[in-house]
Amino acid sequence: MRVATWNVNSIRSRLPQVLAWLDKQGSLDVLCLQETKVVDAEFPRAPFEERGFHVEVYGQKAYNGVALVSREVPEKVERGFAALLPAAAELDEQKRLIGGLYRGIRILNLYVPNGEAVGSDKYAYKLRWLACLKDYLQVALDQGQPILLCGDFNIAPEDRDIYDPSKAGEIMASEPERQALQKILALGFEDAFRKFNPDPGHFSWWDYRAGGFQKNRGWRIDHLYLSPLLQDKATACWIDVEPRRAEKPSDHAPVVVELAV
Repeated sequence: MRVATWNVNSIRSRLPQVLAWLDKQGSLDVLCLQETKVVDAEFPRAPFEERGFHVEVYGQKAYNGVALVSREVPEKVERGFAALLPAAAELDEQKRLIGGLYRGIRILNLYVPNGEAVGSDKYAYKLRWLACLKDYLQVALDQGQPILLCGDFNIAPEDRDIYDPSKAGEIMASEPERQALQKILALGFEDAFRKFNPDPGHFSWWDYRAGGFQKNRGWRIDHLYLSPLLQDKATACWIDVEPRRAEKPSDHAPVVVELAV
């Protein structure tokens, strides 16, 4: 099974690029999209369906939004925290989490809040959202299925995940954000990319401003995490930077994992 995660920064704006990338992949099984920025009724399903894909969406107008594009129809689909944590329904006003069950594997696709600036209201919301995610994942793990957790986390876990380690302490690399992520990973998740690529200099997001991509001023903030039942199934994981070279691209590149299942 091959699974990819990609923040496309508007599916309607980036549709030709996403379709071209999919056509090149051939055997991709599941594509997890973030920041689709479209209500469910207006998601451009037809081009995917014409290629033999099934589409599940959870979106809103102009902001956020996640989707699952898959070769197989999922055995089950869950949208938002409330699917497992009814008390967290308030956080589902922002459409940021969708899960699907494929071949007995629970693929959870999420778009973590950016947080805007350390100390801001949006930063506090981000930390609250991450704490809720930890509770959600504990419930999901207790149900016994292997989990692939993926998406745009808006967090560089370590200094080696930033082009300039002095950025540590800023938004997406502050200690509270990193600690919140580590508490999630302490549930037993392993970073699929770092399993195969230990060196610094690998990035999945580059700021549009000041030639961020051209100067490789990147951050690794898009991740695929494996629960214990999946960790010995991963055979490869990589970042495909080619779509970032396109005209008017997303500021993120897709990340792909291969699983021997």
